[in-house]
Parts: sequence; structure tokens; C-alpha cells
Amino acid sequence: MNIFKSKVKEMNKVKVEYIKIGNLSILGERFELKVGYKNIKTAELNFENNQIKIILPLKYKNKDIGKVINIVLNKMYEKIAQKETEEIMEKIRTKLKFAPEDYKMQIMKNGMAKCTQDKQILINPYIVKFNRETVEYMILHEYCHLKYKTHSKGFWQLIKKAMPQYERYDLVA
Repeated sequence: MNIFKSKVKEMNKVKVEYIKIGNLSILGERFELKVGYKNIKTAELNFENNQIKIILPLKYKNKDIGKVINIVLNKMYEKIAQKETEEIMEKIRTKLKFAPEDYKMQIMKNGMAKCTQDKQILINPYIVKFNRETVEYMILHEYCHLKYKTHSKGFWQLIKKAMPQYERYDLVA
């Protein structure tokens, strides 16, 4: 092994000291958010033991890291939301026997999900801050708007058919 590879391997073994900066909820699970610094080029994110550990390059040490952490967390939310949404949409499609033409991840100021006039479902990646059942309900709700534009009797019957206990998760009710 050449000296360069040996030094890189040695630097990567350096123990990272973490600072707790808060807590997050993802799909109903609580995670402690910690930040540490290491001699790396790009930020890293690891899940372990109900902790989310963000490792930042040393150049960010002693700087205002709020924006950097938000960028890292937003990417994390989007990846989790993408995976969860696909699984949930397939589950709902199987129950209801219809599906949207398309869906898209989009940060929205108001709301976690929306069915557009052109029948596209928009999902806010922050939806994963809620528990899994609530996320399923919110996606189901927008799915049902593909058939019913308003909250008509037929709309609520369709919701109840797919999720009999929907009232538990309806945040507006």
C-alpha cells in the first residue's frame, strides 16, 4: 500500500466527536440529531441507534452551519419520502384499482400533499415527519381526489373503503 492510501485510511479512522443539536421525528420514530466534523470533502449522514449523525467537512467548524444542516436534512427527507411514497402509492393502487398519471416531490408552504387540477399528486418531502399511518392517510386522501374533486359523500366512502379507521389520521377533522 502506498503512503498516500495509508494516510487516507488513517485519517478515516479518526474518531469523530459529536455535538447534540436537537431531535427529529421520522415516520413516528424519534431520532437524536448530532453533528461532528472530519477531514472530508462533502457532508455525510448516518443513521445508527436512533441517532442521525451528520459529519461535516472541517472547513465548517466554528461557522454558522444551520444552512448546511438544512440542506443535508432536506436531501434526507426527500430520499425517505421518495421510497415511502412509492411503497404507499402501490399499496393504495392495489386497494383502489386506479392510480395517478404522475406524482412529484415538492416542498410546499401549505400542506403535505395535494392533487392538482391536471391530476398530478404533489408530495411534500416533509411528510415523513409524521407517523407512517398519517402519511398513508394523507396520500390516500389526495389519491381519492383523482376520482372526486370535492369532499363529497362518495369521496369519504372511498377513503373509508381503503382505510376504515381514517378518522384517527385526519389532521383536519
